[in-house]
Amino acid sequence: MGESGSNQSVSIQVEESGFYQGFNIFVAAIPKVLIVALIIWVGTSPARAGAQLLELQNWSISSFGGWYVYVTAFFMVACLGLALWPSTGKMVLGKSDEPPEFSMFTWLSMMFGAGIGVGMLTYSTAEPIFHFASNPDTIQGFSTEMGADNVRNAYKWALLHYGFTPWACYGVVGICLGYLSYGRGLPLTIRSGLEPLFGKVMSGWLGHWVDVAAILATLIGLGVTIGYGVSQFASGMFNISGMQWIVDDTGKPTLGAQILGLTLIVGASCLSALSGLKRGIKWLSNINMGLSIFLVLFFIVFGATLFAAKSFVYAIWDYLMALPAMSTTVWNNPETEMGAALQNWQGAWNIFYWAWWIAFAPFVGLFLARVSRGRTVREYVLGAMVVPSLICLTWFTFVGATAIDLELSGVAQGAIVNADISAQLFKTINLMLSPDMAVALSVVVVTLLLTFLITSADSGILIINTLASGGDQSQKSAAHVIIWGVIFAVLVAVLLAAGGMGSLRSAMIIGALPFSLVMALMTVAMVKVLVLDSK
Repeated sequence: MGESGSNQSVSIQVEESGFYQGFNIFVAAIPKVLIVALIIWVGTSPARAGAQLLELQNWSISSFGGWYVYVTAFFMVACLGLALWPSTGKMVLGKSDEPPEFSMFTWLSMMFGAGIGVGMLTYSTAEPIFHFASNPDTIQGFSTEMGADNVRNAYKWALLHYGFTPWACYGVVGICLGYLSYGRGLPLTIRSGLEPLFGKVMSGWLGHWVDVAAILATLIGLGVTIGYGVSQFASGMFNISGMQWIVDDTGKPTLGAQILGLTLIVGASCLSALSGLKRGIKWLSNINMGLSIFLVLFFIVFGATLFAAKSFVYAIWDYLMALPAMSTTVWNNPETEMGAALQNWQGAWNIFYWAWWIAFAPFVGLFLARVSRGRTVREYVLGAMVVPSLICLTWFTFVGATAIDLELSGVAQGAIVNADISAQLFKTINLMLSPDMAVALSVVVVTLLLTFLITSADSGILIINTLASGGDQSQKSAAHVIIWGVIFAVLVAVLLAAGGMGSLRSAMIIGALPFSLVMALMTVAMVKVLVLDSK
């Protein structure tokens, strides 16, 4: 066996020959065994597995809902504090004189595309429209469901889920790994983020299990993202073609359409991953950003422009004023009708989102560390928290506000708010435009969705191989890329068959829990090392 990592405090054993040459066999093999076992369990009895996953999800939310709320608030405070503090904000993720590896446009494109692109296409309409119908303010009687007085509250809660707090989940992992790997020479793996607290212990079994937990969280978090993406891909193809087999009687995409989309996306992502970071992923990320700008500009010109612009300004103010309370409030009083409703809402929205962002953090955080070499901590927080939050708000207001305006004016008559989440953007487009224009714009949306999905999946496969190889970023053999692609596709397929997106959500909320503890420890280590080094 050889060793990976140039710093003696963390040395990871890797195989010198054979199929797993260059990989740590434990970290590479154990996640495969566990995921295959999960696939067999779910595949042999889908209905029972789906029900048991839901039971586990409900238990984890009721037992650890408060933990998710407080730990994500901790991530946000830590990242903003390190960026604003003069001495730590100027620390470089790399050598002190090292220039950034990528241009600002490409860097921001990869940050946004890998981190949230799929979520924007699904939730830019769905998030504001759902909260327009119901949110904690309507539950407590402070505003009216589907009323004009509820628009500002809808955006306040929507931005909570896509503002500073969630992006800080990526920030914690990215800053910690970027600084320790490129500045101190530690391997680019999750275990290195705990080295300032535990030292050489992270070279052994404890470090192996940390990286295994990161791979499992990545697979589950990525699975939810791709699951939502293939559902919206199917809805888009139905909107373009009108082929009835794509959706069922309720308007939801059929399992067959989802599996077909999944196969297409994973196949293309494997080809992109084989081309590497600086070719396929960079190229796709630039396409993503270009099409995203076109789509938002289209809604700015043809959507509810004035209404959206007012919502944009109000949302920033309302969000910042309510952020402390929204970030620390835990509703846990099921004895009353209102208390139960608030607790259920928080479990379905806040807790689900925090688990989703945490499960996605090892993949996106490590990916962002790779592309942020040479950036300062302050630049990173600006590029990974502030700018993406504003981009998300732009999508929510100019795309989502158009949907809200159509409902408020009576044009939609419930067509958007009552549609399946995967179809709400297309319903909005159909009501805005003539049939031919709606089909043309739907083609743009589906193309953008495909590039986002492929970018997310191929980035995820590369990151899993990086974790399994002790932080080695060099290109791996096609076999390992394809194997992970197949395992991932089968996992998502069986979970969709077991209970649709509900089973995927359940698996993610459960799977994110152990990694949330790893991230909390990484945050402590990050603050410790940056503060000490800045002195």
